Amino acid sequence: MTEKMYYKGYILMRLKQIGKEWDIVEKLRGLKSSEPEDDWKIEYVTPIYGPWDVIVECSFTKLQDLDKIVTYCRVNSDLNAWIEETTTLMGSRPDYTR
Repeated sequence: MTEKMYYKGYILMRLKQIGKEWDIVEKLRGLKSSEPEDDWKIEYVTPIYGPWDVIVECSFTKLQDLDKIVTYCRVNSDLNAWIEETTTLMGSRPDYTR
């Protein structure tokens, strides 16, 4: 049996409400797809130093799955209140196996 191949994505977040870093970590930690046609998961989320405040690492099989993760971060009422800006990066090849 062949293992599924996953893309890796990284979402950098700048907060508009400083001090909410760990609330974001708790909100996103372990988040994964619940629909049978989707296959994505938040692998890691942590506060960071520098111009960005939080980094989120995710894995997914389809680009549409990454869109669902980013959209969730933008429309969830708590996250929307805490996050000022996001930048999303993704690998160009699906070579990460879970």
